[in-house]
Amino acid sequence: MKKYILPSLKLTLVLIILCSIIYPVFIAMVGKLSPGQGRGKTVSVNGKVVGYANIGQKFTEDKYFWGRPSAVDYNAAGSAGSNKGPTNPDYLKTVQDRIDTFLVHNPGIRKEEIPAELVTASGSGLDPDLSPAAAKVQVKRIATVRKLDENKLIGLIDQHTERPLLGLLGPAKVNVLQLNIALDELK
Repeated sequence: MKKYILPSLKLTLVLIILCSIIYPVFIAMVGKLSPGQGRGKTVSVNGKVVGYANIGQKFTEDKYFWGRPSAVDYNAAGSAGSNKGPTNPDYLKTVQDRIDTFLVHNPGIRKEEIPAELVTASGSGLDPDLSPAAAKVQVKRIATVRKLDENKLIGLIDQHTERPLLGLLGPAKVNVLQLNIALDELK
Protein backbone atom coordinates (compact mmCIF):
# COMPACT_ATOMS: atom_id res chain seq x y z
CA MET A 1 0.00 0.00 0.00
CA LYS A 2 2.92 2.34 0.75
CA LYS A 3 4.14 2.07 -2.82
CA TYR A 4 0.83 3.61 -4.05
CA ILE A 5 0.54 6.48 -1.54
CA LEU A 6 3.71 8.37 -2.49
CA PRO A 7 3.06 8.36 -6.28
CA SER A 8 -0.57 9.34 -5.61
CA LEU A 9 0.51 12.30 -3.46
CA LYS A 10 3.06 13.37 -6.10
CA LEU A 11 0.46 13.18 -8.86
CA THR A 12 -2.02 15.14 -6.74
CA LEU A 13 0.57 17.85 -6.08
CA VAL A 14 1.50 18.08 -9.79
CA LEU A 15 -2.15 18.33 -10.82
CA ILE A 16 -2.88 20.99 -8.17
CA ILE A 17 0.01 23.11 -9.46
CA LEU A 18 -0.96 22.52 -13.09
CA CYS A 19 -4.72 23.07 -12.73
CA SER A 20 -4.74 25.71 -9.98
CA ILE A 21 -1.74 27.84 -10.90
CA ILE A 22 -0.27 27.28 -14.37
CA TYR A 23 -3.53 26.92 -16.35
CA PRO A 24 -5.30 29.97 -14.80
CA VAL A 25 -2.19 32.14 -15.30
CA PHE A 26 -1.96 30.98 -18.94
CA ILE A 27 -5.65 31.78 -19.58
CA ALA A 28 -5.27 35.21 -17.92
CA MET A 29 -2.29 35.96 -20.18
CA VAL A 30 -4.24 34.94 -23.29
CA GLY A 31 -7.08 37.20 -22.14
CA LYS A 32 -4.70 40.14 -21.75
CA LEU A 33 -3.62 39.69 -25.39
CA SER A 34 -7.21 39.67 -26.70
CA PRO A 35 -9.23 42.75 -27.73
CA GLY A 36 -10.35 44.51 -24.55
CA GLN A 37 -7.47 42.90 -22.60
CA GLY A 38 -9.78 40.27 -21.13
CA ARG A 39 -12.38 42.76 -19.93
CA GLY A 40 -14.62 42.41 -22.97
CA LYS A 41 -14.82 44.40 -26.18
CA THR A 42 -16.59 47.65 -25.36
CA VAL A 43 -18.61 49.67 -27.85
CA SER A 44 -18.39 53.46 -27.54
CA VAL A 45 -20.39 56.29 -29.04
CA ASN A 46 -18.94 59.80 -28.77
CA GLY A 47 -16.40 58.58 -26.21
CA LYS A 48 -19.04 57.00 -23.95
CA VAL A 49 -19.22 53.23 -23.48
CA VAL A 50 -22.72 52.08 -24.45
CA GLY A 51 -22.28 48.33 -24.16
CA TYR A 52 -20.25 45.28 -25.02
CA ALA A 53 -19.97 43.83 -28.52
CA ASN A 54 -20.38 40.22 -27.37
CA ILE A 55 -23.08 40.60 -24.73
CA GLY A 56 -26.72 41.05 -25.70
CA GLN A 57 -28.68 43.99 -24.36
CA LYS A 58 -32.34 44.65 -23.83
CA PHE A 59 -33.98 46.88 -26.42
CA THR A 60 -37.72 47.27 -25.97
CA GLU A 61 -38.51 50.59 -27.62
CA ASP A 62 -40.30 50.32 -30.96
CA LYS A 63 -37.72 52.60 -32.61
CA TYR A 64 -34.96 49.99 -32.12
CA PHE A 65 -34.26 46.49 -33.36
CA TRP A 66 -35.02 44.04 -30.58
CA GLY A 67 -32.46 41.38 -29.77
CA ARG A 68 -32.88 37.82 -28.70
CA PRO A 69 -34.70 37.33 -25.38
CA SER A 70 -32.61 36.47 -22.36
CA ALA A 71 -33.33 33.82 -19.75
CA VAL A 72 -31.19 35.80 -17.27
CA ASP A 73 -32.54 39.27 -18.11
CA TYR A 74 -29.23 40.18 -19.81
CA ASN A 75 -27.23 39.80 -16.58
CA ALA A 76 -23.72 38.88 -17.75
CA ALA A 77 -22.77 37.79 -14.24
CA GLY A 78 -25.31 34.98 -14.43
CA SER A 79 -25.08 33.59 -17.94
CA ALA A 80 -27.48 30.65 -18.33
CA GLY A 81 -30.39 29.20 -20.24
CA SER A 82 -33.78 28.53 -18.73
CA ASN A 83 -33.21 24.75 -18.54
CA LYS A 84 -36.88 24.18 -19.31
CA GLY A 85 -37.70 21.60 -21.94
CA PRO A 86 -39.75 22.31 -25.08
CA THR A 87 -42.88 20.76 -23.56
CA ASN A 88 -42.66 22.53 -20.18
CA PRO A 89 -45.92 24.49 -19.66
CA ASP A 90 -44.10 27.48 -18.09
CA TYR A 91 -41.69 27.63 -21.01
CA LEU A 92 -44.50 27.39 -23.55
CA LYS A 93 -46.37 30.21 -21.79
CA THR A 94 -43.24 32.39 -21.79
CA VAL A 95 -42.71 31.81 -25.52
CA GLN A 96 -46.40 32.49 -26.25
CA ASP A 97 -46.21 35.73 -24.24
CA ARG A 98 -43.19 36.79 -26.29
CA ILE A 99 -45.03 35.96 -29.51
CA ASP A 100 -48.08 37.96 -28.39
CA THR A 101 -45.91 40.95 -27.43
CA PHE A 102 -44.08 40.82 -30.74
CA LEU A 103 -47.32 40.68 -32.71
CA VAL A 104 -48.77 43.66 -30.80
CA HIS A 105 -45.70 45.76 -31.60
CA ASN A 106 -45.41 44.51 -35.18
CA PRO A 107 -48.87 44.67 -36.74
CA GLY A 108 -49.11 43.03 -40.12
CA ILE A 109 -46.69 40.25 -39.18
CA ARG A 110 -48.13 36.77 -38.89
CA LYS A 111 -47.03 34.35 -36.18
CA GLU A 112 -45.47 32.07 -38.82
CA GLU A 113 -43.19 34.90 -39.98
CA ILE A 114 -41.54 35.39 -36.58
CA PRO A 115 -38.11 33.73 -36.47
CA ALA A 116 -37.78 31.43 -33.45
CA GLU A 117 -34.76 33.38 -32.17
CA LEU A 118 -36.97 36.41 -31.47
CA VAL A 119 -39.11 34.47 -28.99
CA THR A 120 -36.68 31.92 -27.51
CA ALA A 121 -33.66 32.65 -25.33
CA SER A 122 -30.21 31.45 -26.31
CA GLY A 123 -28.24 28.91 -24.28
CA SER A 124 -26.17 31.65 -22.65
CA GLY A 125 -29.04 34.11 -22.33
CA LEU A 126 -26.69 36.80 -23.65
CA ASP A 127 -26.62 36.32 -27.44
CA PRO A 128 -25.77 39.70 -29.04
CA ASP A 129 -26.63 38.67 -32.59
CA LEU A 130 -29.66 37.99 -34.75
CA SER A 131 -30.02 36.47 -38.17
CA PRO A 132 -30.63 38.98 -40.96
CA ALA A 133 -34.16 37.54 -41.31
CA ALA A 134 -34.91 38.29 -37.63
CA ALA A 135 -33.75 41.88 -38.12
CA LYS A 136 -35.68 42.31 -41.38
CA VAL A 137 -38.97 41.14 -39.86
CA GLN A 138 -38.79 44.24 -37.61
CA VAL A 139 -38.19 46.75 -40.42
CA LYS A 140 -41.82 47.78 -40.92
CA ARG A 141 -42.24 48.73 -37.23
CA ILE A 142 -39.04 50.76 -37.10
CA ALA A 143 -39.66 52.45 -40.45
CA THR A 144 -43.12 53.52 -39.27
CA VAL A 145 -41.92 54.85 -35.90
CA ARG A 146 -38.87 56.65 -37.32
CA LYS A 147 -40.59 57.70 -40.56
CA LEU A 148 -37.85 56.10 -42.67
CA ASP A 149 -37.91 54.26 -45.96
CA GLU A 150 -37.99 50.48 -45.41
CA ASN A 151 -35.39 49.94 -48.15
CA LYS A 152 -32.98 52.20 -46.26
CA LEU A 153 -33.35 49.99 -43.18
CA ILE A 154 -32.89 46.82 -45.20
CA GLY A 155 -29.71 48.33 -46.66
CA LEU A 156 -28.52 49.13 -43.13
CA ILE A 157 -29.11 45.52 -42.08
CA ASP A 158 -27.22 44.29 -45.15
CA GLN A 159 -24.29 46.63 -44.34
CA HIS A 160 -24.06 45.26 -40.79
CA THR A 161 -24.47 41.59 -41.67
CA GLU A 162 -21.40 39.48 -40.90
CA ARG A 163 -21.14 36.71 -43.47
CA PRO A 164 -20.04 33.16 -42.64
CA LEU A 165 -16.28 32.60 -42.45
CA LEU A 166 -15.08 31.60 -45.93
CA GLY A 167 -18.72 31.57 -46.95
CA LEU A 168 -19.16 28.23 -45.18
CA LEU A 169 -18.51 28.33 -41.45
CA GLY A 170 -21.29 29.66 -39.25
CA PRO A 171 -24.45 31.56 -40.01
CA ALA A 172 -24.85 35.11 -41.27
CA LYS A 173 -25.50 37.37 -38.29
CA VAL A 174 -26.15 40.96 -37.29
CA ASN A 175 -24.93 42.48 -34.01
CA VAL A 176 -28.01 44.20 -32.56
CA LEU A 177 -26.10 46.85 -30.59
CA GLN A 178 -24.02 47.88 -33.60
CA LEU A 179 -27.14 47.93 -35.77
CA ASN A 180 -29.02 50.14 -33.31
CA ILE A 181 -26.08 52.54 -33.05
CA ALA A 182 -26.01 52.82 -36.84
CA LEU A 183 -29.79 53.29 -36.80
CA ASP A 184 -29.45 56.26 -34.43
CA GLU A 185 -26.82 57.78 -36.75
CA LEU A 186 -29.06 57.32 -39.81
CA LYS A 187 -30.53 60.51 -41.24
